[in-house]
Amino acid sequence: MGDRIRFLLSRISERLWVKPLLMCLLSVAVAFMASVVDGWGVDRFVADISPGTIESLLSIISSSMLVIATLAVTSMVSAYASASTTATPRSFSLIVADDVSQNALSIFIGIFIFSIVALIALKTGYYGKAGRFSLFVLTLTAFALVIATFVRWVDRIARLGRMVATIQKVEAATADALRHRRSSPTLGGIPAALQQAGGQPVYSDRVGYVQRVDVELLQDCAVKLHVRISVDALPGTFVMPRRALAHVTADDGYPSDIDMALLAKAFLIGGERTFDEDPRFGLIVLSEIASRAMSPAVNDPGTAIDVIGRFVRLFALWSEPRKPGEVKPPACDRVSVPELSVHDLFDDAFNAIARDGAGAVEVAMWLQKALAALAPLGDAAMLDAAMRHSRRALAQAEKALAIPEDVEAVREIAKSVGPG
Repeated sequence: MGDRIRFLLSRISERLWVKPLLMCLLSVAVAFMASVVDGWGVDRFVADISPGTIESLLSIISSSMLVIATLAVTSMVSAYASASTTATPRSFSLIVADDVSQNALSIFIGIFIFSIVALIALKTGYYGKAGRFSLFVLTLTAFALVIATFVRWVDRIARLGRMVATIQKVEAATADALRHRRSSPTLGGIPAALQQAGGQPVYSDRVGYVQRVDVELLQDCAVKLHVRISVDALPGTFVMPRRALAHVTADDGYPSDIDMALLAKAFLIGGERTFDEDPRFGLIVLSEIASRAMSPAVNDPGTAIDVIGRFVRLFALWSEPRKPGEVKPPACDRVSVPELSVHDLFDDAFNAIARDGAGAVEVAMWLQKALAALAPLGDAAMLDAAMRHSRRALAQAEKALAIPEDVEAVREIAKSVGPG
């Protein structure tokens, strides 16, 4: 259930209208609730604020907030466009979900609505003496909130959409996905090797990417139907009709006619990949950023080197020894799920960089240094993946580099990848 809520909240955070709508509803409620103090009998304890004073303040807020909200939207759209063109369009969802920008826009719009509603209520005589004092305090509070939010938002919008900020967001999202998969390598199911392969395939009539696999729902169905399920399509897999999502095997003595459509509902399929439960997508996006930076139109090997360094940090995180209690015990014993392959992770991260950066000696050298640093960190699979990619990157560099001294420099570093 916790994973479902986390996934749902992530999708909601990518909708730019949700927080402003909630803030608008809250602003309307606060504007009307200011009159509640009129019934508390505190008129003799509060100052008598003239309606004209409050009206002037509310008028200033209403006129200025509309301008600031428009400025905020314009700046955010510009930042989104910058992120898509300078980094990669796949980072758009992370930029949209920026909490500081969403909160700032929500506050600007919400206080604009508050000022309009309060101004109308004030002109109709809705507030008494205590209510006007309460509204005056709320208006001053709104001023302070706008100033604090604007100062913080200006600092964030100056960075939002810039290359470094985008890379940091992608790295953070990838690290979160890797930590989540470290704690649940099989998404709550049992390892695929512990369950017999084969069975009836489960298909979906949709075409797109698997965004989430509800293993708990599969477990419930497996218990009710007396079957065992082997998941084939992990989050990030592109599926189409006749591409099996899973295979189902009925227990001995139970009928094999199973409602496959019910099982297919456990696989959430969308038009785009998401970062939450798909660590490979984050690696691919970072690799895209590095490849675009090395294109002739950009020619920015420094960004590629920066991304390579972040890959080292991410794979170091992935290879850290798991602490006691970090890995959740499998709760779904009738569902088997394959673990992520280190070779696939390395392919996602380094294939494009090795190809596009082969002609830049500094990138080729940094790539070999990164692989040399990763080789001894993990298990035999990571060592084998590092050595395989080192050989591949060296072959591409030998073909692309024109100066023998550069080729020799890359070869010397490549010798340090692996044992001995």
